[in-house]
Amino acid sequence: MKSFASDNNSGIHPRIMQAIVDANQEHAVGYGDDEWTRKADAAFRNLFGEDVQPYYVFNGTGSNSVALQSLTRSFQSIICADTAHIYTDECGASAKATGAVLTPIETPDGKLTPELIARGFEGIGVQHHSQPRVVSIAQSTEMGTVYTVEELKTLCDFAHAHNLYVHMDGSRLANACAHLGAGLRELSRDCGVDILSLGGTKNGMMMGEAVIAFRPEWNESLMYLRKQSAQLYSKMRYLSAQYIAYFQDGLWLQNATHANAMAEYLAAQIRDLPGVRFTQKVEVNSLYLILPQEVIKKMLEHYFFYMWDENTNEIRLVCSWDTTQSEVDAFAGRLKSILMQSSIQ
Repeated sequence: MKSFASDNNSGIHPRIMQAIVDANQEHAVGYGDDEWTRKADAAFRNLFGEDVQPYYVFNGTGSNSVALQSLTRSFQSIICADTAHIYTDECGASAKATGAVLTPIETPDGKLTPELIARGFEGIGVQHHSQPRVVSIAQSTEMGTVYTVEELKTLCDFAHAHNLYVHMDGSRLANACAHLGAGLRELSRDCGVDILSLGGTKNGMMMGEAVIAFRPEWNESLMYLRKQSAQLYSKMRYLSAQYIAYFQDGLWLQNATHANAMAEYLAAQIRDLPGVRFTQKVEVNSLYLILPQEVIKKMLEHYFFYMWDENTNEIRLVCSWDTTQSEVDAFAGRLKSILMQSSIQ
């Protein structure tokens, strides 16, 4: 039985698996000087602009760490939401890699605003304090919420006006695009984002992410930082070939659209059940809700999912590119049955 714990738990889309198999031919020059990587590079340039150079890495933590290293020095700070993956779930990797301080800002929904960012401005110009240099945002956020185009532009304009760079953790950018009906470039570069960590692992790929700088002058440093961070894969074609299939015929968007639709369907099935209280809007492929503690325990006997906040009995459910309607129906039916039994007792 499939879980609703994370889109990291899903399998590999058959077209992406086939792309890896197709790349497994003869010998190819390592470290990215191969035909598959060149084709993937061209696909990125078609989407983001002819001046971009993607840097393929193994995972999201590596992508964020390499990107943030290119923007900061050790006496500077990185402003982020207090729920940001770089702050809560990467074991301090970005802080260790950059030497910079992470400044978490409390948010109600995982989204930063100019007013919230300004809270991290303490000590500017004072030698005793780390100096703000980067605003790091996630699209979509770790709370399943989405920045609109207008919100992103306002945030980036504010950051740039205060001499700050904007880094986007785009591990679920595809889901945000599907929700808003917008393109990858439209939700990143065109809004003023300076550097993007673009994910694919959560959306049907086997592994791999890409760092894309929208300021070409950073490309040289990214090349060396990737190597120094142990993120340069020698057999690069097996990473890059996935992106050829991922971008072809909009597979990335199809996968994300389906995952979002399954989350919306699940929300509709359980929203009005007694004892269910949603804590965030359902905008992408994740749901955040509170259930009675005894119900959570019984559901965990049948399904794997994560507690989000044990103090409030808040859980997170995540749908994936391969989640089916019948699986959602089964989950919702089980939850309804347990809730009814709980209320009878």
